[in-house]
Amino acid sequence: MTTPTRIRTRPRTHTRARILEAARRELGRDPDCTLADIAEAAGVARRTVYVHFTGRAALVEGLAADAAEAVRLASEATRAPSPDAATALARFVLTLWPAADRYRALVNLARQDLGAHRVAEVLAPARTAVAGTLAQGQQQGVFHTTVPPGPLSRALEAYLLSLLEAANPNTWTDDGPTAATTALIAAGVTNARATSTVRRLHTTT
Repeated sequence: MTTPTRIRTRPRTHTRARILEAARRELGRDPDCTLADIAEAAGVARRTVYVHFTGRAALVEGLAADAAEAVRLASEATRAPSPDAATALARFVLTLWPAADRYRALVNLARQDLGAHRVAEVLAPARTAVAGTLAQGQQQGVFHTTVPPGPLSRALEAYLLSLLEAANPNTWTDDGPTAATTALIAAGVTNARATSTVRRLHTTT
């Protein structure tokens, strides 16, 4: 039998999720939108937003927490070792890209609302995974060795985040293959191998 507590919890959880979804859309459209704008988009009163979030900072943190979980899940999903580092890197980008695209509003909010420390926490699983793959690829001779794995990982991160930021005003859209292909090329893989690797993975998923 469903308890009264669970009956009350479900609508509350649903409302919170609806507010976060509206915030994700509205902040992606306009990083300066107000809580009133978000409440209207969610179909709730502004006071209802304050029931779940104490203000803008708490609302953005809610999005960051959801994004962090998505990054963690994508990192775990691609954790299995691969004999080919190029394939591993491409698979990681393809797996992470849908979640990154979903939370790309946070790219514009990172400096203003989250701060470098919180951004580092959100991206930590991805940074660890990519640095490990790059180290493996450098040992295999797949990736160039001019830059160590750590800095190279951060450079690729900055590149992919810039693509997400460019997608905000709809100047560029992609479902992952182009991002994965160019990430491989930036890491030192030849154009032909990068293209064939991503095409093979994308057509089998």
